[in-house]
Amino acid sequence: MPILEYRCPHCGKQFEELVKGHEEEVKCPACGKTAEREWSGQIYSSTGKPHKHCNGDCKHCSGC
Repeated sequence: MPILEYRCPHCGKQFEELVKGHEEEVKCPACGKTAEREWSGQIYSSTGKPHKHCNGDCKHCSGC
């Protein structure tokens, strides 16, 4: 399960969330509105393998 970065377009809060999947809807902990995923953070692999061009879709690289 990945930890992803999110930003709330309603109140501007930035936070990280542990999610089951990349498309899971995440609510802002401050205001409860639906948050948007931030794409500025780094992607880490749970296997320790470096990813040069990871798009976050683990079925393609079998690693994240």
